[in-house]
Amino acid sequence: MVIMGLTGSIGMGKSTAAGMFRYLGVPVHDADATTHKLMAPNGAAFDQIAALFPDVIIDGKIDRQKLGQKAFGDPKILTQLETILHPLVRDAENRFLKTQRMLGRKLVVLDIPLLYETAGEKRCDVVAVVSAPLFIQLQRVMARQGMTDGKFSAILSKQMPDSQKRRRADFIIPTGLGRAVTFDHIAAIVAQFC
Repeated sequence: MVIMGLTGSIGMGKSTAAGMFRYLGVPVHDADATTHKLMAPNGAAFDQIAALFPDVIIDGKIDRQKLGQKAFGDPKILTQLETILHPLVRDAENRFLKTQRMLGRKLVVLDIPLLYETAGEKRCDVVAVVSAPLFIQLQRVMARQGMTDGKFSAILSKQMPDSQKRRRADFIIPTGLGRAVTFDHIAAIVAQFC
């Protein structure tokens, strides 16, 4: 079974690309979706986060925006949060991989936003990076609710530059030339392994 890491900077179209892999029958493990489940009121990380950061609990739920502001503003808080979440996300990923191996899958995708930044590529056989021109990335990101120039800059400062990701990738998936072009690239990648 080939394990492909799928990554890309914010606003590059990684979620769209992951959806295309799924459409083509490739199982995808989404690290962000797993994190959301872990932080839900009945999630495995909820009690630990609530104990450490009681001020981010609003109406019995973690206010993700408030928690994100705290974490991006303070490296110590970010490290505490990662210490809680990363092992739980890794456990979910390992269960996913075990299940897919048992099902005899030829290719699986690990959708990990900070793949290179967390040395996640070491757990993958190949890496695909989604990439679009900067002006398209800016349009996509600034259209998000609650996004500001400052928040965008803070997020980018935590991410490896797109140019470095592209240099390190086994596959580059262009996402700025229309969905059909993106889909054709993904279909060609899938055809190599399946």
